[in-house]
Amino acid sequence: MLCYLFFVFLLFNEAFAAKHAKPVVQWQTLSGDAPLVIARGGYSGLFPDSSQFAYQFALSTSLSDVVLFCDLQLTKDGAGFCHSGLQLDNSTTISQAFPKGQKTYPVNGEDVTGWFAIDYVSKVLFDKVSLIQGIFSRPSVFDNSQSMMRVEDVVAVQPPLFWLNVEYANFYKQHKLDIAEYTLGLSNQMPIDFISSPEINFLKGLSGKVNARNTRLIFKFLEADKTEPSTKKTYSSLLKDLSMIKSFSSGILVPKEYIWPVGKDLYLEPGTTLVLDAHKLGLEVYAYGFANDAPASYNYSYDPSTEYLQFVDNSDFSVDGVLTDFPSTASQAVACLAHNKKNIPPPIKDKPLIISHNGASGVYAGCTDLAYQQAVNDGADIIDCSVQMTKDGVAFCLDSADISQTTTAMTSFMSHSTVIPEIQKDNGIYSFDLTWAEIQSLKPSQTRLPSSGLSRNPAMQNAGKLMTLPEFLDFAKNSSVPGILISIENAAYLASKQGLDIVNTVISNLTAASYDQQTLQQVYIQSDDTSVLEEFKSVSTYKRVLMIKESISDAPKPSVTEIKQFADAVNLPRSSLVAYSDFFLSGFTPVAKEMFAANISVFVSVLRNEFMALAFDYFSDPTVEVATYVLGLGLDGVVTEYPATASSYMRSPCFYSDADMPYTILAAQPGSLLQLAPPDALPPAQPPAPVLQPADVDDPPLPPVVKNSNNDPAHPSPPASSPPNHASLVTATSSLSFFIVFFSFIFNDGDWITRRWKAQCGSQNLKAILASCAWLIWRARCDKVFKNEEPNWDGIGQQAVNMVDIVRDQKYNSGKLSHLPFHSSLNLFTDASWTENDGCCGIGFALIDGNNKIVLAGASNSMAETSTHVEILVLEEALKRCIEWSLYPHQIFTDCTSLVDMIYKEDFTVTWRFSE
Repeated sequence: MLCYLFFVFLLFNEAFAAKHAKPVVQWQTLSGDAPLVIARGGYSGLFPDSSQFAYQFALSTSLSDVVLFCDLQLTKDGAGFCHSGLQLDNSTTISQAFPKGQKTYPVNGEDVTGWFAIDYVSKVLFDKVSLIQGIFSRPSVFDNSQSMMRVEDVVAVQPPLFWLNVEYANFYKQHKLDIAEYTLGLSNQMPIDFISSPEINFLKGLSGKVNARNTRLIFKFLEADKTEPSTKKTYSSLLKDLSMIKSFSSGILVPKEYIWPVGKDLYLEPGTTLVLDAHKLGLEVYAYGFANDAPASYNYSYDPSTEYLQFVDNSDFSVDGVLTDFPSTASQAVACLAHNKKNIPPPIKDKPLIISHNGASGVYAGCTDLAYQQAVNDGADIIDCSVQMTKDGVAFCLDSADISQTTTAMTSFMSHSTVIPEIQKDNGIYSFDLTWAEIQSLKPSQTRLPSSGLSRNPAMQNAGKLMTLPEFLDFAKNSSVPGILISIENAAYLASKQGLDIVNTVISNLTAASYDQQTLQQVYIQSDDTSVLEEFKSVSTYKRVLMIKESISDAPKPSVTEIKQFADAVNLPRSSLVAYSDFFLSGFTPVAKEMFAANISVFVSVLRNEFMALAFDYFSDPTVEVATYVLGLGLDGVVTEYPATASSYMRSPCFYSDADMPYTILAAQPGSLLQLAPPDALPPAQPPAPVLQPADVDDPPLPPVVKNSNNDPAHPSPPASSPPNHASLVTATSSLSFFIVFFSFIFNDGDWITRRWKAQCGSQNLKAILASCAWLIWRARCDKVFKNEEPNWDGIGQQAVNMVDIVRDQKYNSGKLSHLPFHSSLNLFTDASWTENDGCCGIGFALIDGNNKIVLAGASNSMAETSTHVEILVLEEALKRCIEWSLYPHQIFTDCTSLVDMIYKEDFTVTWRFSE
């Protein structure tokens, strides 16, 4: 394992060593040098914090002057080791090694409960306790394989610069451990470039005793309302007296919000003058709190590099360094992406195309004038229009024929909701059932990343207007983009069932705009139907793109030959080009090479910035994913909802293979991270996707266009329907609330349902069946409201019994639950009922797996002050039970919008982890 790790590190080091000549740039730091990249606990965004893997990986993937950051802790016998945080139970196995070791200590005026290093001698900790990932959304496959590192061990990896942070000097002093003497002793034995602390007396005690030429003392500011233990003043008040701070330190380490505040709405507020004020006094300023997988301001569009650039490459100042869990991303921001706005390199011949997906749909509602303009501003080479048809024959741009998710149609045209199996299996409200006037009465709606719950630019949720195809073509012609992509789907259905000729409508619109007669802008025609592409063969200047929506693992030569008859390029999903194992990359498929061999261009779609859409191998960094496709696979184009991210990378000097740079952005190496994990921690192998067959490519000829009176102007469509009657929704919700109250009294002893049923007829079994009934009724209600599926009430009872039987019959070792990894499809549903007059409430939850089977469920009664309070109670209780059983929910569902707002609008970051 270690041999392989060092081999990987060697490969990284060789890649970075090849770039050696650093361009001269004048930075707005105090020294004029580039800002430092400081790796908090090493590469803690991927590996367990302060582990050997984390420190080695940080050295290998970051700038050559990266700083390794060690949070100093002391054991009972005074040994020092690196670990972020005073409590050990969240990021080590200490609670399993010493289950009765939990203690409560006063720490700076607050009682803190957990497992503490001061209760154990160093030999016991280092021999019996292993490190684990402390943040549940990060990979856990590297857990239990590494011990905590002594300070001496971290220095032994020979970091270019070393930073020692002493957070709890006063706490250790209360327990008769002199951390100041320990720190002074270390500074005499080894090079320590920075020593920081949030305690003034500690730093004053070191002032004059450490060599100021070799070691800089840095005062760390904590949250503004916290109290500094030496002066008993809040950190916000100390911020007003920087001259006093200057008397004993050479710099300050501050939360990033001290510099660029983020409002409760998660948008940036005006920047402070802190950096400028500190620089005037000769104080360096370092910012902390950076992590690629922690949602920051909407202004950054989920691109962590953009956040770093806000701190190091704005027109007014640059911080002197950033403390981060992902040092490679900070390194690329400093070395590759900064200072490129005015110094744009010349274009590269045959550079991969940046193709928008519904415009810049990660920033504005897709296919709106604002989204398209943003895509042009952000550097897209190709802007796209997915053509849809209205009832009266108007062609316009929208992602799907189902407009229920991308517009506000649900509020006005619910009565039009229907299932059309030829298009999709779920209910939808379709554009061809409405006139253009009716669609114009709607507002566009910004979509979220599927299954993430992360909002995108909510302040502009419904901004912009949809564009007809002629309006789009006119906009494109008057813009600077080199080309357009027109996507056509459902042509056969529209012709045979709706009497709408989408193909000839597109052809006539392109001809009217003279696109068939010009060569200034490249026209791409995309479809998943080869018969549609055949209709455009006569215009030689058009390039045809076959969209293959389904994931494939291989494309044999006969299939590629068939594609070549119809298309110049293919647009493939990410999973057809890179194989996945859970959230890790396991390898490249041969599909791209097979297409290239036939001279077929390859595009990949759809790229998104949100970290939840990225494999761990991309380091929660969308730029690395772009680099993997254009460098690692050599693709001809990327289809993205965030063109700015791809453009920022491709216009940077690090994109040029012949540029001499101190750093380069590497493509991910599929499978390399998985090989570092212990075999028993690896996710289960996944079956390969199907192989593309020739029969999958060739489509039947398009049917003739039927005559349909619905699109005849002589038969106008009915007026827009009034908002739907929500009585069924209210009734169903009331029924669910009744069941919650009912179950609360059944479970009034607080006895929750688990999977430890001892007898089929026992009370636990009965409770499980009742809870299963509640879940099935709730699901049937949702299917009725949203899918218009009639419930099978007679079958619910038997379904509930069957579900309980399946779960009860599972075999468990010594009654313990088997470990389920975080990325299993476990969904947690919570609900509650509350009466205002007496505060009584019923709470219930169900944890459901991917097969709609109950894994864990329960209900109880309680007391609450408000309706939101009871929703918090049920979520808290449900998560406690998940922790108790080591179950990792992937998604949490609640019908309480105020609870969602509390979580997402208060800059809330989850930092707890389920213990095994």
